[in-house]
Amino acid sequence: MKFTSRPTAVVLGLTLAAAALAGCSEEASGGGGTDGGSEASACAPEDVTLVGQVRNESNPYEASWLDGGDAFAEQMGLEQQRLTYDGDSTKQQEQITQLLAGNTDCLVMNILPNGDSDTLPIVEGAQEAGAFLVTQWNKPSDVNVEDYSQWLSHITYDGVDSGQQIGDALAEAIGGSGGIIALQGILDTGAAKDRFAGLEASLEANPEVELLDQQTANFSRDEALAVTKTLLTKHGDKVKGIWAANDDMALGALAALEQAGRTDVAVVGIDAVPDALTAIEDGTMTATVSSDGPWQGGIGLAIGYCVATGELSVDDIAAEDRAWFAEQFLITADNVADFSAPAVDEADFACDNVFSRSQGAIS
Repeated sequence: MKFTSRPTAVVLGLTLAAAALAGCSEEASGGGGTDGGSEASACAPEDVTLVGQVRNESNPYEASWLDGGDAFAEQMGLEQQRLTYDGDSTKQQEQITQLLAGNTDCLVMNILPNGDSDTLPIVEGAQEAGAFLVTQWNKPSDVNVEDYSQWLSHITYDGVDSGQQIGDALAEAIGGSGGIIALQGILDTGAAKDRFAGLEASLEANPEVELLDQQTANFSRDEALAVTKTLLTKHGDKVKGIWAANDDMALGALAALEQAGRTDVAVVGIDAVPDALTAIEDGTMTATVSSDGPWQGGIGLAIGYCVATGELSVDDIAAEDRAWFAEQFLITADNVADFSAPAVDEADFACDNVFSRSQGAIS
């Protein structure tokens, strides 16, 4: 597959990127966490095991995450183990437990915790087993990545900002006034909480926009279809816009609108999945925000690989890079063409460049 990234990214040769990643030192990687983990010799590149885990592949964004992991693995001459847990926290923990019961000396895991409360058991398991862990999106605010030597980094996005950006885009699309409904994500996730807080900030800035109703659809297209049908029946022609906390729900809302014969409702989402970009191009959807799923799938593995092979030491990772916001992009009809076929920037995955998209530490 081809990595997707910023539209102005520089295209670099695969051989150069692989050479930069494979230039491993013989220094120890890790050590000194809450469990006083012992130091271990750097792994040979061919001994590294790469694992990516998301909720499901029916979500195009999460499928693109795993595709990005596959592309990184292929670049390094390895394979990624693709795991999905269907949004079931118990299943996720069981999969992690099975992984950590095996050979963990050179195990690199790039994990999407199902919810904030699922993160700590994964972290503690990796710390005890000596696996190299990167998490994304969800973690409790009172858990500090720097307290662990095997939890290398946590990556997320400023959900308040993205939620407000699409809220403002929605307000503009409906002329600055009118009723909207909101489809929330999985409520026990930082992403859902922050994005809805962003919508609330947008509503404060656009006082003539009224939130008629809000319900969770758990980031699911099918649930969003059902919830939107119910809310359209309840509120009728008062609904002028639909704010969705991700694109999958936005696409479910678009399906409900089509079934209802409504073409007068603006819809916004987050993730920049291909179907959403197509909907923006054809005018049925107003806006989305890109977090670049393929980049996420590759970057978590790249950070873990660089530490496992000794190219990076966890002790040398700056404090602001242990838990950080990554770059994101608002996409509307004005710039959607730039994101439909963006250029490749394999330099993002070189060991001296893995934190290049950082927008600052999570406060």
